[in-house]
Amino acid sequence: MTMFSVLVLLWMSQVVSCYDDTSFVAAVYEHAVVWTSIPGQPPTRQEAIDFMKQNLDVYREQTREAKRQGADIIVFPEDGIHGFQSRENQYFYLETIPDPEKIVWNPCDDPDRFNDTPVQQNLSCMAKENNIYVVANFGDKQFCDSSEDSSCPNDGRYQFNTDVVFDNEGTIVARYHKEHLFMTELQFNRPPSVEIVTFQTPFGKFGVFTCFDVLFRDPAVALVEDCGVDTIVFPTAWMDVLPLFVSVEFHQAWAMGMGVNFLSSNTHVLDRRMTGSTISTPSGAVSYYHDMNSTEGRLLVAEIPIKPIKNGVRSAELPITQHDTEFVSDLFGDPFTFVDLTKESDYVIICQNDLCCSLNYTKSGISSEIYAFGAFDDLHTNEGQYYLQICALVKCANSSRDTCGQPTNDAQTTFSHLRLAGNFKFPHVFPEVLTRGIGMDLAVGEWEYKNGAIISTSGISKPLLSAALFGRVYERDDGTFKHTSGAMEVSPHLPLLLILFSVHLIGSVVTV
Repeated sequence: MTMFSVLVLLWMSQVVSCYDDTSFVAAVYEHAVVWTSIPGQPPTRQEAIDFMKQNLDVYREQTREAKRQGADIIVFPEDGIHGFQSRENQYFYLETIPDPEKIVWNPCDDPDRFNDTPVQQNLSCMAKENNIYVVANFGDKQFCDSSEDSSCPNDGRYQFNTDVVFDNEGTIVARYHKEHLFMTELQFNRPPSVEIVTFQTPFGKFGVFTCFDVLFRDPAVALVEDCGVDTIVFPTAWMDVLPLFVSVEFHQAWAMGMGVNFLSSNTHVLDRRMTGSTISTPSGAVSYYHDMNSTEGRLLVAEIPIKPIKNGVRSAELPITQHDTEFVSDLFGDPFTFVDLTKESDYVIICQNDLCCSLNYTKSGISSEIYAFGAFDDLHTNEGQYYLQICALVKCANSSRDTCGQPTNDAQTTFSHLRLAGNFKFPHVFPEVLTRGIGMDLAVGEWEYKNGAIISTSGISKPLLSAALFGRVYERDDGTFKHTSGAMEVSPHLPLLLILFSVHLIGSVVTV
């Protein structure tokens, strides 16, 4: 055998040992984005490129470091390259991104094939030079003619919030246009139809979507249930809203509920309450970061399974009950039916419409702290419309019942035993646990999601802020479903109350 053949065999054995069909190394980077945006004063194209280069320089450094730690793929956040812009300003940060299903292109190897593509060239070369898959979010522009396309915007172009995936040789292998734009994303357009985008790697099948998409069936659930992906890559610019919409809390829950790996990369912009990135599996977060004090970004690297194992969902059989002490309080615009937990240890059931929730608990803390356990089963219409079924244990903001469900990050009470379940009739249920710590803490290793229930038999050591089973009923999102019995009477003043609640949170939106 020649020396060349020996070297080839040695190289092949190293490749095989890296991908042994059991695990791979993932990285996400939470980026403190550099940007400027002055409405009515758009930058020149060169000024836009110069601003983006500051962020791309950080990306390059973090890609190199991720590879040094053995990463096979790195995910960067939503809006991390160009920041947050008006529609007019956004245009100068955009590039035309070709469809990889129609055009095979490696921008690093062939930089002159398309004009004015410095961002794609930079990202492609990062991937190639470090032999790593790179997932990044930036803007795609596609020109249109209103005489041929009735949906063409008045300015003659579509501007898409876009995720782009480069393989480890620098070739573009996936392009995804965000479907569910948040209400403030006026700089972008929705694509003509929902895009279900996957890409294959030596370490599993991946799906990609962005931020607010996570709350809807398509493309998020479709990627898992219809396409069979193993891992989701998730660029996001997620703004925390307590108690149930904290970034790391919700993203870990989605991984556990759907039975996939979930690589979420958030922007780090403190004045917008944006922080929190995770590398999660169906067993929970393997690595996560949430810090409202530091102004720095953070790289997370972790080894995770290629083929994650999903936990089974089981619906609890619960009797319909009504408490003399139950009350209604607002949680992010939704009127929950609550009962307060007056005893140190108890078993309680609370119902609303078709949903009943059970809680078996033992707690210890100061007597002035109030906890409430509640149920919500109806259409959510605040900052988006989607049908929810939720069983939630929450720390009330103060000693008044009407603050149960309001945002608070202060708690002193711990739970030495906890079992939370519900009689969910639909399969998409996401388990959340959030405790007070440095940043937001997930109490990893102190609870499990088993047979459709949140269970902690040995106790949760840090003060509990919330625990919930967050259920989504996608089939009822159109709002046509009406409860045949037990339906809530909605106050005619509720829309005004929702507006006031939103103003009270000073624009506290879930995602952008």
